[in-house]
Amino acid sequence: MKFFSALFTAALFAGASASSVIDLDPSNFDSIVGQGKPGLVEFFAPWCGHCKKLAPIYEEVADAFAHKKGDVYVAKVDADANKELGGRFGVSSYPTLKWFNADGTHEPYESGRDLEALTAFITQKTGVKSSIKPPPPPAYTILDATSFDDVALDPTKDVLVSFTAPWCGHCKNMKPHYEKVAKTFENEGNCIIANVDADDKKNKDLAKKYGVTGYPTLKFFSKDNKEPEAYEGGRTEADFVQFLNEKCGTQRAVGGGLNDLAGRIPAFDELASKLFTAAADLKNAIVEEARQLLTTDAAATAKYYLKVMEKELAGPTSYVQKESARLGSILKKRTLASEKLDEIQIKVNILKAFQEAPKEEQEPEAKSEHDASEL
Repeated sequence: MKFFSALFTAALFAGASASSVIDLDPSNFDSIVGQGKPGLVEFFAPWCGHCKKLAPIYEEVADAFAHKKGDVYVAKVDADANKELGGRFGVSSYPTLKWFNADGTHEPYESGRDLEALTAFITQKTGVKSSIKPPPPPAYTILDATSFDDVALDPTKDVLVSFTAPWCGHCKNMKPHYEKVAKTFENEGNCIIANVDADDKKNKDLAKKYGVTGYPTLKFFSKDNKEPEAYEGGRTEADFVQFLNEKCGTQRAVGGGLNDLAGRIPAFDELASKLFTAAADLKNAIVEEARQLLTTDAAATAKYYLKVMEKELAGPTSYVQKESARLGSILKKRTLASEKLDEIQIKVNILKAFQEAPKEEQEPEAKSEHDASEL
């Protein structure tokens, strides 16, 4: 029994330690590389810190294409133990990744070293899809050297651009916050959140043009002035939302949606609050004043102020209270499209103006005893 138990344990260990990455050395390199099948080869050194960091990711890459071994391979060479083989391909640092075509011709791999970038590269080169379910596309806009000017320099758009590198730790820490902000601003067609992989070879000149020397570097391109402004604020969602609201003239809330000021118009707020406390015989005059004001303020939300006034004036019961409760319950459920939720939030904000006392009727701040003694 002990014998079979030992065999079983050995079999489990062998299965657990099996790797989809092909180990290459001088004895088998030329029998695999350039023999009619393309592949990605990593030249590494066992002592190299960057190689150790890449190792588990590289294993995942190989596993992602293990179902297509007949079409593509993922391999590695210990270039420290096999210096002649590394020297043959100009390897001078670790890790060095090279793509080998089916005929043995090769090119350097110079993009990201994360799972997504590596698998996307192999799929691009071969048309072979990995077994990994692709992540959803990011909410922010991806720009490169060919698309940058069309978006960032568009005179109708305010654009915040992050220049990042896939391997950068600070960039990885910022990414989830940046993603949340992009989702929050997805309905703002003229306030764009974008990203450039500045480590990608094709974007190197673009990064140099804008003085990118570290990662992440963030720059804001205003629609009024396309000379970029360096963003030097915090990198949390709240920091970004505050900055963009100020620069883009938007009224977005942290966590998504609009803040309590969205849609509000001070002149109409004043009339709405007066209607709240006005005597019955004065309310018609206030509504008429709103109609006159509407001819000079064509904002879409201005029309909603007047609609609410007319409903409140015509109905025997409080339209404002009932409508506020109805729309508030819809907002809590958040089952509608984000655009529709924005519309409802604006209406809820405007309805609040009808429940606020006029400024002149609000209680003044209490004076201190020192102030009172001087009266």
